[in-house]
Amino acid sequence: MSEESIGAEPDMIGIMVTDMARAVAFYRLLGLSFGEDAESSPHVETTLRGGLRLALDLQSMVEGFLPDAAPTGEGRMTLAFRLPSEAAVDDAWKRITEAGHGSVLEPFDAPWGQRYATVRDPDGTPLDLFAWT
Repeated sequence: MSEESIGAEPDMIGIMVTDMARAVAFYRLLGLSFGEDAESSPHVETTLRGGLRLALDLQSMVEGFLPDAAPTGEGRMTLAFRLPSEAAVDDAWKRITEAGHGSVLEPFDAPWGQRYATVRDPDGTPLDLFAWT
């Protein structure tokens, strides 16, 4: 039995970091490009070949909106899936959680201009769902 797709499109890989300056310097060594003031920002992004984005987020910023659920330890990475509308984020979150998968963050209107939610895959990996508002 196949299930109908919710229409999510991989858009971003997010990595949580504890020291932005150190992380930016590391990824620049690998050849990635970030803006001039990246070292002092709580969130930076670069576009990878093919259009996928890579984001670095300060742990302290993530803990600001996920106080009890921010990932800890090694491998603090998420995948972000872009959806076509705000309603599609709500619908995807509902369908995923009703199918028995965990929710980290219920849909909300984020101050950075997205309808945003976070779910967990069957192995516990967080997946962000968003649509630009």
